[in-house]
Order: sequence, then structure tokens, then C-alpha cells
Amino acid sequence: MRPSQRQPDEMRAVSLERSVVKYAEGSCFVKFGETHVLVTASLEERLPPWLKGQGKGWVTAEYGMLPRATHSRTRREAASGKQGGRTVEIQRLIGRSVRTIVDLQALGERQITIDCDVIQADGGTRTASITGAWVALADCLNWMKSRDMIKQPVLRDHLAAVSCGVYRNVAVLDLDYAEDSEAETDANFVMTGTGNIVELQATAEKTPFSEDEFNALLGLARKGIARLVDLQKLAVT
Repeated sequence: MRPSQRQPDEMRAVSLERSVVKYAEGSCFVKFGETHVLVTASLEERLPPWLKGQGKGWVTAEYGMLPRATHSRTRREAASGKQGGRTVEIQRLIGRSVRTIVDLQALGERQITIDCDVIQADGGTRTASITGAWVALADCLNWMKSRDMIKQPVLRDHLAAVSCGVYRNVAVLDLDYAEDSEAETDANFVMTGTGNIVELQATAEKTPFSEDEFNALLGLARKGIARLVDLQKLAVT
């Protein structure tokens, strides 16, 4: 039995609330159970120097955790003068994942920066961030469209992410911290609404996993992503 009493293929309660920040062009407050992330999408009329004059835009991301997002206080990275390796890895994952479903030419010579701030962490902060990032981005693009700033569709597809793992020899969907900290295998799947894989991260924490176990995790991920995409569609209508 899972610590949360959920079935192996059962996700935590998920909510996606958009347009929650007054000044951001797009925003989403995403909850995966007790993991809560505030995501904003900010439009900027500037580009990285290496992209100027190419007639296309850019989407990038930043990620951070508030000091008391976890059980004990974590020192702000700004206080130490540099970002940790985990932070850099996650924000790069978010940025490159989102760019796969964006038509940068249709965006024009502008940059959208997606900020993911973890308010409370209970496992799956990167997957919640990516799922919420799509909603915040869609919110931002609707803001732009209402002002005739874009003429063509910019989003090619939906994008969502979910964790899966092998916990006590059983493949399970959407791990919380209690499971994640003890799982034999931990995996994160980033996928499009049409079911294509953008990125996957799978690690054997204790014992190597078999191909059958990986296929079971992939099947769970597809089910979870389909559920998340349905919630995204409800959030932006």
C-alpha cells in the first residue's frame, strides 16, 4: 500500500489556476497534492544577443524554492551568490521542454521568461512546474493575441510532465516525497498532448530496473499525462 493510500495508477489531487498574478502577462498556480508552485510568464521586448535579427523569439525559464518550501529552512541561493546544480538542471529542463512546443518564428523577436517558484515541496516540483508552465505560457499568449501582437498560433501542442517510480516492487504514478525518498526506481516523463516524448529521466536508486518495469512506468506516465492535458484544457477555456 502506498503511504498516501492511493492506487498505483492514481495521481494526487491536481489543480491548475491561471491568471493569479496581477502584473504578469501569464500565470498559473499549480498544485500536485501538497506540492505547490507559482508559475509566471513574462513578456520581454528583448532577445539574447545571439538571436537578434533572426526573426524569431525565445522562451527561457528560471526555477527556485522558497526557504521554507521544505521541512527545514533552506538558505536562499541569492545569499550564497550562486545557483545550485539542481536548480540549474531543473530550469534548463523546463526551458528546453517548453521550447519544443513553441513556434519561435510565430512568436516574433520577443522573449518569454517563465518563472517557477516552489512555495511548498512534497515531491514532483519539476513535473508540476512544467505542467503549470504550459498554462502560464498559454495565458501569456492569449494576452498577446488580444492585443494583436501575434497573428499565427504559437503553441504547437500541449506539454505536461509527471513522475513515476518503482516503490516496494510496484510501479506507481506521481510520487510524493515519502515514496520518492524510498523508491527503487525514480523517473520523470515530459510528454506532449499527442503522446510524444520530449524528455525522460529514469534512475535506478537501489536496484537496476527491467525493460518490463520501464514499460510499466511509461504506461503509467501516458495515463497521467492524458489526465494533466485534460486539466490544462479546462484551465484555459
